[in-house]
Amino acid sequence: MAESIEVLILKFLKFGLVGVTGTVLDFGITYLAKEKLKWNKYLANSCGFIIAVSNNYYLNRIWTFNNTDPNIGWQFSKFMTVALIGLLLNNLIIYLLTERMKLNFYFAKLSATFIVFIWNFFLNYLFTFSR
Repeated sequence: MAESIEVLILKFLKFGLVGVTGTVLDFGITYLAKEKLKWNKYLANSCGFIIAVSNNYYLNRIWTFNNTDPNIGWQFSKFMTVALIGLLLNNLIIYLLTERMKLNFYFAKLSATFIVFIWNFFLNYLFTFSR
């Protein structure tokens, strides 16, 4: 994948904008499940994360990476694999920051989201949407 740095930066920015929509979904659903429905924080976090991932796959496929690979099932499974590993990282970071360091849950979630964002971009760029 020999792309210019400008193309890579544009994709990174688009990925970030898509990520903002996913983050709004993720935080909104997490908040609703945790605070209003009184679910366990890890279950609420996972639910928000998975819904956001589905949204992000679709938007990244058509907009960020302009990908037309007809093998959508395989591609989505690669995207989901990256995301599930990201989810494990996300929950681990939240656990470490809330249980070990006693930081605020939403600060921990925001920190985890940023770290996992970097993970997700590069793995999806190199693995999921590579041509």
